[in-house]
Amino acid sequence: MMVRLGNFLFHYRNGLFPVFYLLLFISSPRIFEDYRLAVAVGLTLAIAGQALRAVTIGLAYIVRGGKDRQVYARNLVVEGIFAHCRNPLYVGNFLVLCGLGFASNSLFFLGAGIPLFALAYAAIIAAEENYLRGKFGSEYDEYCAKVNRFVPRISGLSETLQSMEFKWRRLLVKEYGSAYAWMAGMILVILKNLWFGGGPRNGPIFWALESLLAFLTVLYLCVRYLKKRHIVVAD
Repeated sequence: MMVRLGNFLFHYRNGLFPVFYLLLFISSPRIFEDYRLAVAVGLTLAIAGQALRAVTIGLAYIVRGGKDRQVYARNLVVEGIFAHCRNPLYVGNFLVLCGLGFASNSLFFLGAGIPLFALAYAAIIAAEENYLRGKFGSEYDEYCAKVNRFVPRISGLSETLQSMEFKWRRLLVKEYGSAYAWMAGMILVILKNLWFGGGPRNGPIFWALESLLAFLTVLYLCVRYLKKRHIVVAD
């Protein structure tokens, strides 16, 4: 059941997940009375998630989108952060998602949206594990026996970081869209907090956030242009 659900969600996630994110903006009781505490907790979690994703992609890239929107792998990636955690990108995604949930200060999203995403990721991971076990057999079983599914193994991490070259161009090309999406979302939920949560509805903070959103949008469009023109390509 979970494998079938995971294959369905993997195929349609680019359309379904953005709809789920709209739950961030539904009127809800607050998590914290002070919206600034919500933002502080949310930013901390989101930055931690983005850092994990950045290190993972910069060291060892895996085909995250599958092939033809189906689960796919040319080879079993076991180096880089994947030597310490089997699903570091999904862990990073979930931390970013929790960060957005806290920053939105939405008790509804925390109680309904987060479990919904947790179920979706669990199903997708089940589908991917089923595919990898079928394709790589005992090699994948041995990998699973040594590496945790979610909690990264800290032992040997410094040696991994020192032994591999970090691919900055690959990180930029592969991650600019995802990074822009959560940062823009973070700014929008903070603006929502300011508007409905008792914060200033005008003034320097409000205009600074709008300016930052405009700057990030221009930066996103520039990187997208450079990528499409093959001026900047992944290593």
